[in-house]
Amino acid sequence: MNSAAVYPPLNAPAANMFGNVPGYEGTVAGGGGFLPPPMPIEPSAPPQPGPSPDEWSIPTLSEDVAREAFKSFTSYQCCWGKGPVNDGVITSMEPFNTYRYRLETFTESRSTEWATKPYEGEPADFYTQTAPRPWEIQATTPNLFTNHTEEIRVPYTSSLKECDSCHGSGMKPCEECHGDGHKPCWVCNGSGTRTDESCDRCNGTGKERCTECNGNATKQCETCKGKRQLLAYIKLKVEWTNNVEDDVVQQNSGLKVDDLRSVTGKELFKNNQYLLYPLLGFPNPAISEASERLVRDHQSKYAQTSRILQQRQTVELIPITKVNYKWKGDSHVYFVYGNENQVSADNYPATCCCVIQ
Repeated sequence: MNSAAVYPPLNAPAANMFGNVPGYEGTVAGGGGFLPPPMPIEPSAPPQPGPSPDEWSIPTLSEDVAREAFKSFTSYQCCWGKGPVNDGVITSMEPFNTYRYRLETFTESRSTEWATKPYEGEPADFYTQTAPRPWEIQATTPNLFTNHTEEIRVPYTSSLKECDSCHGSGMKPCEECHGDGHKPCWVCNGSGTRTDESCDRCNGTGKERCTECNGNATKQCETCKGKRQLLAYIKLKVEWTNNVEDDVVQQNSGLKVDDLRSVTGKELFKNNQYLLYPLLGFPNPAISEASERLVRDHQSKYAQTSRILQQRQTVELIPITKVNYKWKGDSHVYFVYGNENQVSADNYPATCCCVIQ
């Protein structure tokens, strides 16, 4: 086979080189061009209804646990007085049933771009066989619901080209000394003299050898690493992404929803399948509504540019207790929430160590 007839021109634009590879015509060569995945499968049958309402409860938080959580929280705050913790009197505690629906959609997306690397003897196999199409290339899937990226050189797309950075010489002028091999002496600032005497550092020359290039005026080309040639090929980028979205329902406690992102709750329901069907028949209709909306949105959004490998939906009951207490005659509030008993106290009444306690 005549290599000149099948290899692309050495300096051909990336878009033109893609056009020479069957199956890659029209592929975006500049990166970011996600390739449509194979046709998705149909959603699985709907799961069974969730737990009965009497299971949707969390033991009431005791005053001792609430007080200890408050004490631990304030101990890590800079310039917070201890008066409210030590002398505050709890007047009431209000538990709230707060449900969180979480949908995770684990996707695989593929994009291609033209890439080069220093030539190190790899076979230039362009057009020796038909290149596999992007979704035909094998890639090892990581653990489910784990973000990961892998880059693969597409077989039968590699060809050699002269390094255009150094024009095939393997060397480039040193940027530090601008290809001179010497730099102005730092002691005399290039004048050659100091206090009307010859500079001892540079022997009066005003120059010293460039340490970056060792006085050679050139350095190894960073693009080709001195190899003079580049291997040009199509690079396939495979990205596995866990797309997570939450919906918090019955959150009437006054605690900020963002505070709940870092805590866990009592798991009421979990299931995962290739494609989920929205939850049906749950005692709390807001959860079913959130499930229907998010499942529909995820499957519509991600199936266009990626392949959905697995979906997982979870319903949690997050414990939130609103603690009302008095200190120095005034009423104040803090929240204890999550299995971790984290605390939120936005309006803590003693935020300076110099407060009289």
